[in-house]
Amino acid sequence: QVQLVESGGGLVQPGGSLTLSCTVSGFTSDYEAIGWFRQASGKEREEVSCISQRDESTYYEESVEGRFTISRDNAKNTVSLQMNSLKPEDTAVYYCATAFITVAHCYEYDYRGQGTQVTVSS
Repeated sequence: QVQLVESGGGLVQPGGSLTLSCTVSGFTSDYEAIGWFRQASGKEREEVSCISQRDESTYYEESVEGRFTISRDNAKNTVSLQMNSLKPEDTAVYYCATAFITVAHCYEYDYRGQGTQVTVSS
């Protein structure tokens, strides 16, 4: 059993920053990676960023590369997503999930948190 709990969402103005945190527990070592995904109202869920639990590999979706940074703190069992230069189109519910990384994508599977709302608006 794996549990993931997100925190850090909120309302921010365009150009602002937020940091999301995902606290993980359980048999997370069974999974290659932990990732962040998002779902905007009326749209399908999409990958945002993932980080390997076995090496330093990371994945970023093209629209967030250079603005978002994913990191993990093994001592605290957290995976964080630092989001800078936020845009209105970043507005969504953000989830962390167990995942795996391929050459071109990051896929979630098995476990997902409840999500945290991020709203970018003036």
